[in-house]
Amino acid sequence: MDFATSPFILTYFYLSLNEALNTKESFLAELNRIALLIDCDNVSHNAIEGVIEELSKFGMVNVRHAHGDWNSPTLSGWIDKLHPHAIRPMQQFAYTTGKNATDSAMIIDAMDLLYSDSIDGFALMTSDSDFTPLVMRLLESGLPVYGFGEKKTPKPFVDACSTFIYTENFAREVKKNNAVTPKKESVLLSQDTTLVKLLRTAIEQTSEDDGWSYLGKVGNYISNSSSFSPVNYGYQKLGDLLRATQLFEFEWRSDRSSMFVKDSRK
Repeated sequence: MDFATSPFILTYFYLSLNEALNTKESFLAELNRIALLIDCDNVSHNAIEGVIEELSKFGMVNVRHAHGDWNSPTLSGWIDKLHPHAIRPMQQFAYTTGKNATDSAMIIDAMDLLYSDSIDGFALMTSDSDFTPLVMRLLESGLPVYGFGEKKTPKPFVDACSTFIYTENFAREVKKNNAVTPKKESVLLSQDTTLVKLLRTAIEQTSEDDGWSYLGKVGNYISNSSSFSPVNYGYQKLGDLLRATQLFEFEWRSDRSSMFVKDSRK
């Protein structure tokens, strides 16, 4: 038997290559430069820690701009968040009563950053649907847009983003009952027809001949086709949400390094 083609050597080579690819993937994620633009007039300061932590999964948030009229007492809560999180305040005076000058300034800021070619992705923290055209323009340039806003955020803006997470999931305020954001129960998840259709379609479109789908591919398909995030359902990971629905089967492969999922109906 040729030593170079022995099972031991091939296995070692495969594992080394897999580790190298994972390291490269992690390294590239760290290199992704993300610009976080905050519309302080339309979003609470209580979620900023969670937003930055979530964005750190995708890259380095090297631009952090908070837009608003800093003379306004309504932004007092944001002031205490600026220095601890290295956020740069962007002053925008309200020149005309009833007109939101912050929106225009934030859009100009985003376009300046886009044409600087120094950003790999954008994060917009706002509950204002007026930024929907901006999101679509950034997406047309091939950059992902991560959206964060309150549950009052209009659906057009939510759907336009690459991923959208409601800031109530990150709020660090101490609730009266000291309870954390609850996870949706299996019954409620399985009755959510929109969610179930999305999950089943993703699994069907990424499945192999045996009906099983690699969980990583399922996640990529969902990210490419919607603004879905498991966080909005109380779960940090897609796999945990899939398990909670009790509608799918799971199987570990490759020495428990790869998770596969299949629709229980098949």
